Amino acid sequence: MAGSWDGNHDPGSPSEESYHLERLHIEPIYDAFICPLTKQVMQDPVTLENGMTFDREAIEKWFRECRDSGRKPVCPLTHRDLKSTELNPSISLRNTIEEWNARNEAAQIDMARRSLSLGSGEGDIMQALKFIQHLCQKSRSNKHVIRNAELIPMIVDMLKASSCRVRCKALETLLVVVEDDDDNKEIMAEGDNVRTIVKFLSHEQSKEREAAISLLYELSKFKPLCEKIGSVNGAILFLVGMASSKSENLVTVEKAENTLENLEKCEINVKQMAENGRLQPLLTLLLEGSSETKLSMAVFLGELVLNNDVKVLVARTVGSSLINIMKHGNMSSRESALKSLNQISSYEYSAKILIEAGILPPLVKDLFFVGANQLPMKLKEVSATILANIVNTGYDFDSVPVGSEHQTLVSEDVVHSFLYLISNTGPAIECKLLQVLVGLTSSPTTVFNVVSAIKSSAATISLVQFIEAPQKDLRVASINLLRNLSPHMGQELARCLRGTSGQLGSLIKVISENTGISEEQAAAVGLLADLPERDRGLTRQMLDEGVFQLAISWIVSFRQGETRGSRFVTPYLEGLVKVLSRITFVLTDEPDAVALCREHNVAALFIDLLQTNGLDHVQMFSAMALENLSQQSKNLTKLPELPKPGFFVSIFPCLSKPPVISGLCKVHHGTCSLKDTFCLLEGHAVDKLVALLDHTNEKVVEASLAAVCTLLDDVVDIEQGVQVLCECEGIKPILDVLLEKRTETLRRRAVWAVERLLRTEDIAYEVSGDANVSTALVDAFQHGDYRTRQIAERALKHVDRIPNFSGVFPNTG
Repeated sequence: MAGSWDGNHDPGSPSEESYHLERLHIEPIYDAFICPLTKQVMQDPVTLENGMTFDREAIEKWFRECRDSGRKPVCPLTHRDLKSTELNPSISLRNTIEEWNARNEAAQIDMARRSLSLGSGEGDIMQALKFIQHLCQKSRSNKHVIRNAELIPMIVDMLKASSCRVRCKALETLLVVVEDDDDNKEIMAEGDNVRTIVKFLSHEQSKEREAAISLLYELSKFKPLCEKIGSVNGAILFLVGMASSKSENLVTVEKAENTLENLEKCEINVKQMAENGRLQPLLTLLLEGSSETKLSMAVFLGELVLNNDVKVLVARTVGSSLINIMKHGNMSSRESALKSLNQISSYEYSAKILIEAGILPPLVKDLFFVGANQLPMKLKEVSATILANIVNTGYDFDSVPVGSEHQTLVSEDVVHSFLYLISNTGPAIECKLLQVLVGLTSSPTTVFNVVSAIKSSAATISLVQFIEAPQKDLRVASINLLRNLSPHMGQELARCLRGTSGQLGSLIKVISENTGISEEQAAAVGLLADLPERDRGLTRQMLDEGVFQLAISWIVSFRQGETRGSRFVTPYLEGLVKVLSRITFVLTDEPDAVALCREHNVAALFIDLLQTNGLDHVQMFSAMALENLSQQSKNLTKLPELPKPGFFVSIFPCLSKPPVISGLCKVHHGTCSLKDTFCLLEGHAVDKLVALLDHTNEKVVEASLAAVCTLLDDVVDIEQGVQVLCECEGIKPILDVLLEKRTETLRRRAVWAVERLLRTEDIAYEVSGDANVSTALVDAFQHGDYRTRQIAERALKHVDRIPNFSGVFPNTG
């Protein structure tokens, strides 16, 4: 068979391969069939006046060249002048050639069939595929010959060959066979032909991949095949990847892109593309498609999981259209638009785009409207979810009108409507509306409006009751809202929680759950922590219900590394420390509080927490608690019992000497301990507090300095307190706080402390030479409040910057 493909040909011909294929024949080729100019079988033989025969196209080209060069027309063989360039068709020769071609092509097609059958060698298969390509390129009509000979399925079978060369040639041959021929493309739609081609898109061999994408591009021009291609699992994913690839060659990328554009003719393909990150075709149909198509795309968009960048793209492209559908569409259209908007609004930047596109007025109207065309409750829940998403962006909602009378989200009547819905709908929508209020109360610009509306509607008790809701999400939303409200209406919330309804017990139950730290636990402990710390009644009730013992237990487990986990651990720990610190605010009036602090050695726990680096709030609340505890030390210190004087001493007092008692606290002049009297000196806390005076957070510095200053109070031995600070190298850090002028509170506290330090002559003498300290004291004397100026004046007298006139003017009072 191999010999049958071979034939003699002129090696000097213009196209060796095409000539070789032209000479593939069964019957002998006659010289009369060959054009003297092209050395190929003539297609349209014509005869000159001298009887010479040429292929029409070749001789016409010869005459043009003669004319263009200014020569007379001559015969290309004899080179003699021709009187006429008239061409006479050689009809009989052409018919003979056509018959010869037909017989040979039929035989050659039969040979190709046998070469493409199983068991043929690679050489025969390659020659057969080349012949089929040549035949189809020779004449478009030959493509139906290939189809009628049922060669297309056989070529497809070659895609499964073990030879890479054969697979590539088969893909190239199929491209030639189906190009501009819908009938042949229709055959390709049969069976799993398309699936076989798609497989090549994942091949490592770039030549096979490039050939496959070229073939798929051609097939995709035939609309009935578009859905077939898209239905192959992974086809669109591969194409999207290739179209966006930076490693493929540009031709492959372009053909993948063009193939996808053709596949967009089918809506089902458009949806698949959207699932695989190519969203623009879906957005285009949503904007420009028919009403049914728009609805279908909107519904599908609502079901997609979009990344944040895509949400921004969608909001910019179709946000206004979706809002318009939500406003004017029928119920099914509104539902699809709401679901899509719910998806988009979950990202801050895309939500802001929706706000600017005007989503708020129709959204609020849908929530509040009651009537014939009102949204069903399940869709109002979606509206509430969208609103909750939008509110959490932190936008300036006080400037965005939502009603016909220019009301905003924080207008009193709008907040009243939210509160009404919260009390009269189901848990799902109640939860979302509570989240709306959480968002509005998280902003310092809108919280006061919401607080005012809640107070005017007397809704506090209703909001507090949600703490006991069985639904966790509802409880979390209500607790977060109450926590946001507590700085502005803490006393009112404390009164509600002190009632007999059991909400405080519900909060404690949430805090005590031992299932891993949750958002609900962090919110609950944060709410308790933010309530007024000097509310003695609330603290008493918390003491009775074991809140402080619970806080101690959790804090100890944190310090011992027994509690790890979620992102809520830090706020939970901060809340626990603040909750525990509130017991130190009632020590004067609550003996049980003193007993609890002694029993659990709370002072030692707070000293340990001072070293919780990275947790500023923990350090700040611990220092505040230590200040309160230290203020009680003088009251709790046991003063020594002095021995009664003897007989001679009672008669001659001048003979007495003060008794010397060892082991007394030099600051409190009594028997001290950290556990029983909360003495900072005994607890070795002073150096730790001093170390925090250069903290970057001024709130931590304020609390630490306040605790240190308890050693300089009038009720203790100030001179010894100064000595303790000297030993702990605390003088310079206190002076540095004065010099830094970070906050007015810090300056006031630092001036007070420095005045106490300057009562010691050695320190006053040393500081008097420091111009910076003197300047800071002068500044406080000139610009501080009345009390600060008084203290600064005394301090300046200690360093002789202001003369002391007390000895000059007699006391006339």
